[in-house]
Amino acid sequence: MHRKFGIFIAVFTLLAITVSIVSAGNAHFIGAPKISVSGNTVTVSGKVAGLGNIPQIHVEVSGDAECVNRGNKNPNADNKDEFSASGDFPVQNGKANFSVLLSATFQPDCTPPMRVEWSNISIVVTAADGTFLTFP
Repeated sequence: MHRKFGIFIAVFTLLAITVSIVSAGNAHFIGAPKISVSGNTVTVSGKVAGLGNIPQIHVEVSGDAECVNRGNKNPNADNKDEFSASGDFPVQNGKANFSVLLSATFQPDCTPPMRVEWSNISIVVTAADGTFLTFP
């Protein structure tokens, strides 16, 4: 009888450890997030997997934008800034797809022949369980 009880406790403990490992997940990006630029807007999209049983993720994208002229100069000190955007995305079966639009606005506007150049674009993914990922 004691032997059966000991086996039961060992199996129960093993199951409890396995469940906690599975629910914690091993969050990671599936491939590199896609970053595309069109004028003064950056679109960042990607997929995160290994999230376990959490309901959603929060994705924040930030980057530096500057308005430059045809000579690759910044004509005004007010035409450089850091911009950010974020969104919440549902998790299904431990995976989540995301797409965040980041736009730069300047006063005065950055209109042709001026153009917006982006740099230092970063992505931070956080989950309610404290899991987080960054890119790059």
